[in-house]
Amino acid sequence: MSRSAIAMMTFGLAVTLGDASPRGALTSPLRSEPSGHAEGQADAQQHRPPAAEMSREETPGKAFARQWGNQEYEVRSTAEAMPANKWDDRPAAGLFKNNKTEFGPVEVSTFAEQVKHVACSNFAFAAELDGNKPPDACDNGGPSPAHTPAELLVYLRDSFVALRKSLSAITAKNMYDPIEGPYAGPNTRIGLAAVCVWHAADHYGQMALYLRLNGIVPPASRPNPPKLKDSSKQFSR
Repeated sequence: MSRSAIAMMTFGLAVTLGDASPRGALTSPLRSEPSGHAEGQADAQQHRPPAAEMSREETPGKAFARQWGNQEYEVRSTAEAMPANKWDDRPAAGLFKNNKTEFGPVEVSTFAEQVKHVACSNFAFAAELDGNKPPDACDNGGPSPAHTPAELLVYLRDSFVALRKSLSAITAKNMYDPIEGPYAGPNTRIGLAAVCVWHAADHYGQMALYLRLNGIVPPASRPNPPKLKDSSKQFSR
């Protein structure tokens, strides 16, 4: 691996808002055609109503839920695309062992650690939005015993479901409510919602580069993005 590739991996400089496509063009979150969504949403995106019609029944929760569907597809499909024997690989192992950091381990995360961190964080954000106690130590893996790729895929899927429910509950009346907690707090409800979308997008950019380094095109960057798989059966054989 070249030093430039290592640097990109370390600092997550895979384009967070649009991973490189097979032909080198950038996919854009501003384009009108879908880049892939959670199961069943791609067709809905293609038949999205005009903005004027959408605005008549719009709520902050609906707006965030739409974008959350994009992030769910990108992150989960990337996790599903990584072969099981690559989940424990650690890019640039040992290169930063003498560095000091306030958050998490010094070493570059394995792919499994990336997935587990996103899942734990999703549950943590959902708990804070709902006024509950979030799980501890998501920067270091959190308390879930999920370990194998199959277990982590289910953990990741369930975390997106939980946070989608919390984001969908945001209304014009409660969006400025104060939110306390160790993850992105203190904040407002709508402020924390923005962090949720940013956080998933940030880690998708890093996870997509893990795929690229293994010669795999991220599903969201393919001409015909595949549907999400049944996480309970993935890697079960």
